[in-house]
Amino acid sequence: MTDTDVAPAVPADPPKAPIRTRRRAWIVTALLVVFMMINFADKSVLGLAADEIREDLGLSASAFGLASSAFFLLFSISGAAVGLLADRVRPKWLLLIMAVLWSVSQAPLAIGGGLAVLIASRVLLGAAEGPAYPVAQQTTLSWFPNHRRNLPGALIVLGITLGVLVAAPVLTWLINHHGWRSAVAAVALVGVVWTLLWIPFGGDGPYATTSDNDSPAEAARDDGPGTGKGAGVGTAGHAQPRMPYRRILATRTWIGVTIGYFSTYWVIAFALVWLPSYLRDGLGYSSAASTQLLMLFWGLSGILALGQAGLTGWMLRRGIASRWARGWVGGVLLLISGACCLALPVVPAGAVTVVLLIGSFGLSGAMGGIAATTIMELAPAHRRGGTLGMMNAVVTTAGLIAPTLIGSLVDTHGAGGYEYAVLITGALLLVGGTAAVRLIDPDRDARLLSV
Repeated sequence: MTDTDVAPAVPADPPKAPIRTRRRAWIVTALLVVFMMINFADKSVLGLAADEIREDLGLSASAFGLASSAFFLLFSISGAAVGLLADRVRPKWLLLIMAVLWSVSQAPLAIGGGLAVLIASRVLLGAAEGPAYPVAQQTTLSWFPNHRRNLPGALIVLGITLGVLVAAPVLTWLINHHGWRSAVAAVALVGVVWTLLWIPFGGDGPYATTSDNDSPAEAARDDGPGTGKGAGVGTAGHAQPRMPYRRILATRTWIGVTIGYFSTYWVIAFALVWLPSYLRDGLGYSSAASTQLLMLFWGLSGILALGQAGLTGWMLRRGIASRWARGWVGGVLLLISGACCLALPVVPAGAVTVVLLIGSFGLSGAMGGIAATTIMELAPAHRRGGTLGMMNAVVTTAGLIAPTLIGSLVDTHGAGGYEYAVLITGALLLVGGTAAVRLIDPDRDARLLSV
């Protein structure tokens, strides 16, 4: 046996990262949580001001649904393109450019304009926000090893929840007292403030250029945080063959994660654009009660994301395979959410309706964090950005389809159209949950990719 036949030893108790590095990791994570909060505050404006915008601009439900879907016209394309770019350009600068474009895209709509300005603003905003989630996850998780990624990954998902929870009361107050354009101006201004903080404090972590089978010592010998040299760099900085993306995208894990996350994103698009109107017009809740229910849905989603992170991390640290810790945990939550959706239209109004609403729209959100951490575990370091970006590109087509379809159903069937929308959503969640449970197994697929 030669020396080359012996695998490199991995320390049984690897040293912790320096305190300064750990502190920087959590600063970057906190900034990116706020980044996602702004991202979803931008998205939620149209849903919160749906009635005011439709009345002000004289729009039908279908026209408003079309304007909402315009946000996703370039969303998926830019998500894939910038994801591929993130394997070659430092994500720090990509995130900075995105945030600047968010504010620029919304400035004309805050000043004035009709349907054409609304659509143009949303198209540009969507193009700038398309890569936000995958690049934010890639950057955050580059500061942590695989078994420690669940909490920071869940915190990025929590940023989505917090964005809606904070935005709902604040933006609703602005809309009611100063008009819906003031809410657009407010989120644009917050984006500017974030960019000023990201320039000095943002950055990429020490795991940006190392795959999950590298030891911490090897990670430390790599190019280090923020070098932007991840593409084609492997263990200990040695050159590595560039794996074709098609091999990663053909794995059962990537397919299962993508289908599961697609169903989650369908729920997110429904909730952001049409859920306030569904609660008021479809179920008869007052405006105040609808706002409280919205905060309850999103709050539960955030709590579950953190709970999932704790459970998954606990399972991984005890040697339980990711197939169970990630695939089954996420899949079962999707299946329960789908069952609640399918039951919602057939139960009488009352407390049971509230429980089913919470289950339908609150349980599926944890899949977002699971999807990102699973892809980071599956893909080689030099292919993570593109793999995450292409997953996000497929997933976010749900945001292009759902608002237009639901608007068409409402125009055709009135308030009854919401029931059809809920049934379609339930069916998609069942498909997504089944795919997650049956297909996700990053340990297996990572071994197949290494052959």
